[in-house]
Amino acid sequence: MYRRRSKERRYSRRRRSNNYYNPGRSFTSALRRPGIQISMLVIVGLVIFLILQIGNQKNNQSASLPAEISVSDAYTKYQNGAFVLDVRTQEEWNDFHAPNTTLIPLDQLASRLNELPKDKEIVVVCHSGNCSQQGRDILLNAGFTQVTSMQGGLTEWRASGYPIEP
Repeated sequence: MYRRRSKERRYSRRRRSNNYYNPGRSFTSALRRPGIQISMLVIVGLVIFLILQIGNQKNNQSASLPAEISVSDAYTKYQNGAFVLDVRTQEEWNDFHAPNTTLIPLDQLASRLNELPKDKEIVVVCHSGNCSQQGRDILLNAGFTQVTSMQGGLTEWRASGYPIEP
């Protein structure tokens, strides 16, 4: 009978020294508890969710410009200081152009991207509105985010009575 008691004591001592039943003794033993594991997963999931939400807000802010805008909207942006990029040829530019705009012909645009501001809205214009869409797409593919093109081109701009220079 004496032996039996000593075995029980040994067993109970082992049991008490096991950190699984006494989680206050070490951090790793606390991680073995299912409640703690679930709580940790919820916290990690929440952090990932918040990071993704912040990223989506930045993407939504940068994608705030529509692909195409009307001539009147382009003129409003022009008056508010947007960068207006004319992608016509030099000959077309010499015929007429909007004042205070920048000429970079469409065939040179990809090699002259460093001349454009990344921190301003860019309105791409051309003669009739077709080439400006191509210019807009070149800029978007190059990483510019605040880019739009003008429907109707400078022909409609001039017909609407907005300022032009010969």
